[in-house]
This record gives sequence, C-alpha cells and structure tokens, in this order.
Amino acid sequence: MDAKELIARRVARELRDNTLVNLGIGLPTMVAQYVPPDVRVYFQSENGIIGFGARPPEGMEDVHLTDAGGAFVSALPGAVSFDSAMSFALIRGGHLDMTVLGGLQVDRQGRLANWQIPGVLVPGMGGAMDLVSGARRVVVAMTHTQKGVPKIVDELTLPMTSQRAVTLIVTELAVMEPTPEGLALRERAPGVSVGEIEAATGADLLIAEEVPEMRL
Repeated sequence: MDAKELIARRVARELRDNTLVNLGIGLPTMVAQYVPPDVRVYFQSENGIIGFGARPPEGMEDVHLTDAGGAFVSALPGAVSFDSAMSFALIRGGHLDMTVLGGLQVDRQGRLANWQIPGVLVPGMGGAMDLVSGARRVVVAMTHTQKGVPKIVDELTLPMTSQRAVTLIVTELAVMEPTPEGLALRERAPGVSVGEIEAATGADLLIAEEVPEMRL
C-alpha cells in the first residue's frame, strides 16, 4: 500500500462505535473507505451532512452530495442534511467525538498548522480552527515530511490553527502522541526503524525501550 492508504487504514482503527466524526478534506476523507465492519460511525462534514460514506463509483456521483472540499461522497441510509449554521453549532458546541484533519506542521507541543502557506492565496481558515477547538479528539493524518523537509517540528513556522494540542498524529512512519512531557512515539510503521523516524522528525521524541509496530 502507498503512504496515504497506510495512514488512512491506521487512523480508521481510532474510530469508535456509534460516534460522530468529522473528516477534513484531502487525505482524511480516505478514512471512510476503511471503517472496521463492526463499527458504526456517523461522518459529518462542515457543509451540512451527517451520514456520508466513501466516494461513489465513477458515473454514480451526485452534484448535490459533496464534502466540505467539494469532493463527491455517498449518502448512507439515514443520512441527514442541514445548513452550515447547524453544522458549526454541532462543532462549536462540543458534539463531535472526533475529527481527522490534514496537517502542514505539528510542533513538539502538539499544536497544528494546517490552513495557510505564506505567499499562497487562501479564502480563509474554513472550519479548521473550530474543529481543533471543539472536537473531543483531534487526529492529524499527514505525511511525515514534505519534499524531505520534516513536518513535525520543534516550533511552528506556519500560521497556527489553534492553541489546543491535538490528540494523536498518524503518518506513514509513525504514531505519535503529544503529552505534557513532550511528543511520545507510540508506534512505528511496518518495516520502519526508530532511527528512521528520528531522522525524519524535526523535534525530539520521547521513546520507550520497546516501540510496537502499528497494526493495520
């Protein structure tokens, strides 16, 4: 499997039964393809839907069924739609059990930058700040580096999304958890050594004597 599939499969193992989960645009939407068969999850999107599923087969797309990024999704039985005001009331009111977001950088304190690259025009932050602040658990799904440059850094150099630390970081190399003591390495990807993870990371990691291999 490629890096994105590995990340999506590992993040899907964080899903819990009968929960409300937001999937950010891009890589996080792939998580919907790998929901464990014994888990019922209600996926929410900021543009106003609960109960969406994976992208439909080519030719079966409905222009009225998209996620917040405009990508086509399917609607599962019992799905509901509503306006964005209701959608953000759910987010800001603390009703989301979990959100899965992409990332540009995460620092050693677990703070996320994921909405703006200097010099690149963007229309705004979207729902990122609300999701990081409002969801009970925040899982970052991103590649470990960008063109060889670490995305897990000691200090953010990109605009911060929220002061709140994320819950978990999943990359194609490792699973890391921000803690009060620092960034703890919890799992390593199959065939990846601790040394390789350290070399690709721009911040110090707390490393146990034994780091288990992630299960997919």
